Amino acid sequence: MTQRADQTRPGDGPARAYDGPGASSAVRGINPRITAQISYSIDSTIPGEWHLRIIRSAIPAGRVTGFQTALLDDDVIFLTADDVSDLNTFGCQIADQVVLTREPKFVGDAIAAVVAPTARDARVAASLVEVDYEAVPSVFGEMDAIAPGAQLVHAKHYTSESDSAYFDMRPQDGTNVCHRFRIRTPALQGRDEPEVVPHLDDPDDALADAFADADVIVDEVFHTPAAAHVPMEPHATNAQWVDGRLEVTTGTQTPFNMRQDLAHIFGLAAEDVRVVVPFMGGAFGAKTFIRTEAITALAARKAGRPVRCVLDRDEVFNEVTRHPSTVRIKLGAKRDGTFVAKRIWAYVNTGAYADCGPGVAQKMGYAGVGPYRFDHVAVDSYCIYTNLPPGGAFRGYGAMQSIWAAERVVDMMADKLGIDAVELRRQNLLHEGDTFCTGEVMHDARFEELLDDAAAAVGWEKDGDRRGKGVVVILKGMQTPSKAEARIELLPDGRYEVQAATADIGQGAGEMLTRLAAEYLKVEVDQVVVCAPDTDRVPYDTRTTSSRSTHMMSRALADAARDLQVHGTIGHGYVSNDGGLDPDTGQGIASSHWHQGSASAELEVDDETGIISLSTLYACSYAGKVINKHGAELQNEGSMILGLGTALFEELQYTEGQMTNPNLSDYNIASALDVASIRHRVMEVPGGEVHGLGETAVPPVPPAIGNAVATFGYDVRDLPMTPERVLAARLGDTFQSPTGEDPQ
Repeated sequence: MTQRADQTRPGDGPARAYDGPGASSAVRGINPRITAQISYSIDSTIPGEWHLRIIRSAIPAGRVTGFQTALLDDDVIFLTADDVSDLNTFGCQIADQVVLTREPKFVGDAIAAVVAPTARDARVAASLVEVDYEAVPSVFGEMDAIAPGAQLVHAKHYTSESDSAYFDMRPQDGTNVCHRFRIRTPALQGRDEPEVVPHLDDPDDALADAFADADVIVDEVFHTPAAAHVPMEPHATNAQWVDGRLEVTTGTQTPFNMRQDLAHIFGLAAEDVRVVVPFMGGAFGAKTFIRTEAITALAARKAGRPVRCVLDRDEVFNEVTRHPSTVRIKLGAKRDGTFVAKRIWAYVNTGAYADCGPGVAQKMGYAGVGPYRFDHVAVDSYCIYTNLPPGGAFRGYGAMQSIWAAERVVDMMADKLGIDAVELRRQNLLHEGDTFCTGEVMHDARFEELLDDAAAAVGWEKDGDRRGKGVVVILKGMQTPSKAEARIELLPDGRYEVQAATADIGQGAGEMLTRLAAEYLKVEVDQVVVCAPDTDRVPYDTRTTSSRSTHMMSRALADAARDLQVHGTIGHGYVSNDGGLDPDTGQGIASSHWHQGSASAELEVDDETGIISLSTLYACSYAGKVINKHGAELQNEGSMILGLGTALFEELQYTEGQMTNPNLSDYNIASALDVASIRHRVMEVPGGEVHGLGETAVPPVPPAIGNAVATFGYDVRDLPMTPERVLAARLGDTFQSPTGEDPQ
């Protein structure tokens, strides 16, 4: 074991400031990103550290039968699955992973590692290791994986004990389904339903009586591919063991989950693990839960010295992706436009490991119902293993995939009924005091105002011409249950330090915490500093995900400021949102705090090339009360840009499980030229509560564009809407997914 290295890290020594107006800056008011004063995760180093390179599987499924290591230098440390025999399995919601595996389950799975004195030495050493394999059959598409007789990726499904498993799981042993989530409105509850995973074309009787009362039914299938997070900064981790205690500096959105999971893996008490989180150069969900941290800690333990791991760009692409999905929506309505019933089947491809796929499947299930009134709703959402890279948290967290399908279906219904699409939505919207399909009563509902705002942005009512225009309104939930704590300490120099575990992933967390604390303490922002997330120094917070941080921390800091007035030097604040859903009925509290948004698009489609040309892309997100106007606007714009990329460009492609475009030459994201059409609004109301809005504008953008494209006769069901897909939709061609499977 090594002694603590002499180093400077966030939270150590006098370098207490973190971000925002309270941060130390040579020139007050200049963003420290511009003056290069920010140290990111990738900049963190420990004197004397060695370097780690991961050796990854070249096959999608099988067994490692041997390694050829004769060419390795004597000082290179070689790690295999033999080195993890004393470690526990892990996984944030299903405990299905090991730190290094003999049985790889996707191309890119970690099967070994090398540790060497320099980054170059480690890279050369990794290239010198040859691996012998015994391959077994693989399965890639979510629908193939649930077919009778499909190859099982995991024989058993074990629910994790992590705090991230915050709801009851329903794994289906003997299948590739690691979680099944249902919604059944009251009239449908109490029925004895067999645990059979239906295929897309299987008959369904759950809502037969309700649909019999419908005059018009729309029943369609939609597909969303895997996508890459593309953070500018790759995953970067430093680990060392100090007197038997593990210290990790890493870019993570989940410092306390990380501490808990690392402690579990290595059989330590939670207080024997320290996690320090510097700034991150983007994350978008990619830096949640265990990524490179456990293998780096293992390497540091074996090397007896600090170890550093930084992934290459292609590894970042393979480390975690957005979930591919297939969604079938069946919507019934009366001739006058009244919605009667909704049936949803969602098939979520979680790849080789569950990660947070069960949570994504759950959120996908209720987000697809939308902000509408229904007496009858039935949802079945399945999280499915395949031999693709793991799917994890991604900005929009499942809501985007199901909203893409659901809001396209609303326009299809409007066409069948001959009713204006905006009017059809307005007629069925949830209002204050209405009951959502989960049984919870809606409050602070702003859907009609959001809908009207988006419609006005494209002149929906101006001349009656709807051609080339699309309008969408959505709801998205925040993780529930959820907890947040914060401390405010009066420093000897008279300033106040905020101690909170909210990580800065580029959204300006420190700015938000500084402004809130200054407001509650009634002091200038220069009197407030914010320390970096450090599990040795800050109190517990659930995590920096789900657009929850501003909403939860605003309340925790208010509580801490009140407590400081009582105790004088240190104030502690705590808030907890209770709730959760029954996985068999979907009843309960899905979200203690709803994110509400809308979007609209106006565009042209070239009939010869299929190219979509946007003249207007607009989104409106309900924010209640805005803490940092500039930051809120940037969040809205960033969400729209990601939604635009999802709609038109972004798609990870595979050949027999091998990703074929894991780089920024072959994987397209929106450029500056693509975003010229973007306009937006952050909606405030007097006396409104603080809402999160880091993801709200992602889900409505693809269906707004898709609905506009459909007005020209191009009925696209599959993202992204590439020129080839647009033209194929006009011709009625069948979509072939990048996994080689026809989801329809």
